[in-house]
Amino acid sequence: MLVNNEKCIGCGFCMRDCPVEAIRMISRKALIDPLRCTHCGVCMRVCEQGAVMDETVRSEKALECDHCPIKCWVMPGSIGACHRYVNQDGCLVRNTPLQTFADVQDIVGPEPLSEIRHPVITAIGAGATYPCCKPAPHIVRERRGDVDVVTVVTEVPLSYSSVIVKVDTDISIGKEGAAVYAGKRAIGMVETEQYGSKMLHIGGVNRLTGPNGFAVARAITDIANQKAVKLRIENGSRLEIQVGRPPVIDGHQAAKMRVGCGSATLGIFAPLLKDAADEVIILDAHITGLMSRHVAGQFVGVRPTGIALKFKQSTPGRYFGDHGDGWGGTSIINPVDAIDHIDMSVGWPGMTVLITETTGQNGALFEVDESGTLCQIALTDTACLALEAISSSCEPSRVSAIYTAGSGGSARAGVTRYPIRLTRAVHAGKAHLTVGGASGFILPGGGISFMVDVERVRAGSFYWTPTPATICPLEYTMLVKDYEDMGGHIAAMKPFSAVAPAAVGPGDPEQK
Repeated sequence: MLVNNEKCIGCGFCMRDCPVEAIRMISRKALIDPLRCTHCGVCMRVCEQGAVMDETVRSEKALECDHCPIKCWVMPGSIGACHRYVNQDGCLVRNTPLQTFADVQDIVGPEPLSEIRHPVITAIGAGATYPCCKPAPHIVRERRGDVDVVTVVTEVPLSYSSVIVKVDTDISIGKEGAAVYAGKRAIGMVETEQYGSKMLHIGGVNRLTGPNGFAVARAITDIANQKAVKLRIENGSRLEIQVGRPPVIDGHQAAKMRVGCGSATLGIFAPLLKDAADEVIILDAHITGLMSRHVAGQFVGVRPTGIALKFKQSTPGRYFGDHGDGWGGTSIINPVDAIDHIDMSVGWPGMTVLITETTGQNGALFEVDESGTLCQIALTDTACLALEAISSSCEPSRVSAIYTAGSGGSARAGVTRYPIRLTRAVHAGKAHLTVGGASGFILPGGGISFMVDVERVRAGSFYWTPTPATICPLEYTMLVKDYEDMGGHIAAMKPFSAVAPAAVGPGDPEQK
């Protein structure tokens, strides 16, 4: 790739998106290193000035990779754009050893016993074939008990892919539907919340094929590989997320996720809360609880207090909260602001009110005077005991993610000559789909759409290619008899003993 310096304005977009870091900015002009450049074309596609031109001739030392449509030119000692293959002494070599199930079993975790429940080998380090009408790179059989099983593996590029990120916290991060940015580029959106968690959806085919596709592919891959990623929510928070670790929200590490909504918290801890105060309010952005009107409070014998909240009531003692930067993810900064009024014909002077949130991290105790005014007092031992009980019952705040994708179209042709038979076998349970050895959840309906917990897949197993698409290690395991019936590539099938040495070596070199 060549740069026209008269057109180059030094924006740095090419350097930012180059998957092999082959571009530097010298005196505000892009300079491409020919020894690192893979001719993937990312720089040309992101240059808004048309300053990058495809006028180079492939060096005799460069090997052309045929494992995806990019067809990188890989120079000696360099890697391809997807970072999977290296030009080693004139051969393209997969730079991760082939992984057997034993290599990843401790990460995948226990599975129900079944002849086809786990793969003979995984697709981690397996490589890929292109076009997909050729047999998959590894089709391996093994004798298990009284039956023969076969696993077909490939590292498949998937444009229909995304990650669903679960951030366990009550802290408000942004409105549902708000765009999620990596730098200045939108890569996803805030989804509806789950129980005690904020949900982000990163990627999807429309974003991958859109103007920010390279940033989308990189973000999906980094998150799935359990790397640290910085994100920004439209009109919301800045996040630092990494799967398996607490999220950092606007520079502060979140500590706890809720034990339950405000109503559930009252239900769980009502006996302790009754001893802590005459009235208890659990602030929550979704369901705020008021003990005296709540069924749990009535069950333990809490008397009416005449307190009315500002939030709209859902059912007795349960109120729809709002969203904000205050207690429990609500707009309430000063806890007494949650109270609309106190009916002193029902309440009484000296009545105590404990206000907290679903994590028990913040708590304040008040006493009502003769005029119905709330006066803050020191937390009593029983109030502290109740807050500690709530807090200690909360799980640590952490980030998790599910990789979701659709393996359709030509991605099935490397398995069988009749792709529809594979789809039917997967849904019928005759072919078991795994991702790096971890069982995938198959979405019902047509096609092979699946989801997998990325923490059950060896970190570093996902890649991206500048089509753009993400690359996923995918395995199908089934009885050999069923594989024959679906029109599988039987002639390409090998015994496990024939591929086992490759599982501990540098990978099968591919000659120039």
